[in-house]
Amino acid sequence: MDAIPTQDDIASAAESMAEAVEAFTYVDEKDEADHTSGEPRRRGLVLGDDDPRDTALAERTLTEDVAWTGRIFNVNRLRVQLPDGREALRDVVRHPGAVAIVALTDDGRICLVRQYRTSLARVTVEIPAGKLDPGEDPLACAHRELMEETGMEADQMAFLTTIATSDGFTDELIHIYMATGLRFVASHPDADEFINVDLVPLPELIDAVLDGRIEDCKTVTGALICDAVSHRLQA
Repeated sequence: MDAIPTQDDIASAAESMAEAVEAFTYVDEKDEADHTSGEPRRRGLVLGDDDPRDTALAERTLTEDVAWTGRIFNVNRLRVQLPDGREALRDVVRHPGAVAIVALTDDGRICLVRQYRTSLARVTVEIPAGKLDPGEDPLACAHRELMEETGMEADQMAFLTTIATSDGFTDELIHIYMATGLRFVASHPDADEFINVDLVPLPELIDAVLDGRIEDCKTVTGALICDAVSHRLQA
């Protein structure tokens, strides 16, 4: 026979439920905001943390605990102090980071991988990519992932940019490279990766991005950077 819960058990369960509700309640749902956004200013571009006013936007982390541990990433719960002194909870996905590769052939085709994404329940078309191993150099990772997923070796690998994939809830950064001087050797995908590889004319991918038919953020970014660079070179 199951034990009858004590008053202490019930109180502890109620407290846990209250904490869970608190974690998914945004501050502005609980209290009326007593501040406004800064008035729009016409100015040149000023990057984050470079504007003296940015110091008044910063949150201070008070505590951070691992709420869930996964195979690829963890979810941490942070209690932070807001600029006005109040406190709030933030759930943050801690990710080791990744690379993505814009691999271009000599005749102007881009290397794309076709892979089933369980999160979306369908096959997507993306540029090759993969996560960083602990302590791995992103450039070395780019060469490794290109080989593993597509079987391609690259004579040149140039850094393009780094993107924060969704900084509202994760610290994941993807470092994007351009690979040229390609030659096919042999692919070595991970044991749980099943991939087909296409070599597509770059203008077709750019048109698909501009038409809204490519949603993957690293692929959109890579394609648009290629398009921007080619236009600058032609100018």
